[in-house]
Amino acid sequence: MTLSATVLDAPDARELAAFYQRMLGWTIDSDEPGWVTMHAPGGGAGLSFQTEKEYVRPVWPAGPGDQRMMLHLDIEVDDLETAVAHATGAGATLAGHQPQDDVRVLLDPAGHPFCLWVRTDGSTPEP
Repeated sequence: MTLSATVLDAPDARELAAFYQRMLGWTIDSDEPGWVTMHAPGGGAGLSFQTEKEYVRPVWPAGPGDQRMMLHLDIEVDDLETAVAHATGAGATLAGHQPQDDVRVLLDPAGHPFCLWVRTDGSTPEP
């Protein structure tokens, strides 16, 4: 088995794909009504975006009764401050709650949380 992509639901697949294309610089492979796929230049699993008419934006951090995130993306960067500026320039929002000093949680335009982090000790960030 090979993981080919992570699929993110959104009110508008094209709009969310355009954000990730601006932020990551990845290539769009297919753009169909309600479905967009992209991949990293170096290969590996890609991202896909699906329009979901009943999409409910997650709340992060979620409290009792809130729509919880189903997953989040961890994106390794070389410089945290520069990466946050780039991501917000592409359309992300810095989350109000930041649980770690060496990780920044941002929200994409559909509200999906994602983490930007710098590898310092060989570990990965905690959600």
